[in-house]
Amino acid sequence: MSKSFFVSDIHFGLQTPEEERLKMRYFEKLADIVKDEGESFYLVGDILDYWMEFRHVVPKYFDGFLCVLRDLVRHGTEVHYFAGNHDFELGSYFDKQIGIRTWYGMREIVIGGKKFCIAHGDGLDRSDIGYRMFVRFVRNRFNLSLLSAVQPDLVIAIMRRFSRLSRKRGNGDHRGESDFLFRYADALVREKDFDYFVCGHSHEEALKTLSNSRSRYINLGTWINGDYPFGVFEKGELTLRRLS
Repeated sequence: MSKSFFVSDIHFGLQTPEEERLKMRYFEKLADIVKDEGESFYLVGDILDYWMEFRHVVPKYFDGFLCVLRDLVRHGTEVHYFAGNHDFELGSYFDKQIGIRTWYGMREIVIGGKKFCIAHGDGLDRSDIGYRMFVRFVRNRFNLSLLSAVQPDLVIAIMRRFSRLSRKRGNGDHRGESDFLFRYADALVREKDFDYFVCGHSHEEALKTLSNSRSRYINLGTWINGDYPFGVFEKGELTLRRLS
């Protein structure tokens, strides 16, 4: 049985040039594993620290990442990209030019006979009106069309600013975000029948059993701390691993 792979919160574009090169090296390593062993690859949000799609220009900063995605698709890998609170609006470039599937919010997907609920993790708290207004602004089609017509270097600077604002909204409270995501999954399992709830967002890696004693909560962690975690689903079980 072929494997499915999961990763989140790499935040390409956030760190120093040396750290970015190291993350890309490990991402290429993971992509090689996916090509050899996998049939599907799930990017569960905040893979890029910011993104803006232009009508005639592709930001060169992420060229290496985009080349890896193209190579995966050429090898027949089914690639899914869930937008996060940093790679706000993925646009049509990923779907039409590269050939991957983009998603927003939470989606229920069956993989290898198991039911998955997959979401980056942002926007699940319905009571967070401020964040919901922020998302509506940065994903508004009219706003995006105006930005895409502006000089690209200026727009990228604006998107990086939005990325910093999104980061500040969490106040660094990753434990609070993790607790919320686990509680959300535990409440959801009382309403829906699923085997795995997979997310990122809080940067806190976790693998826990939910209150029904069967379903599992998986947080994929982050790559910004010098660790390189990822998830692998094979033979009916999802586990967390690390690149070395």
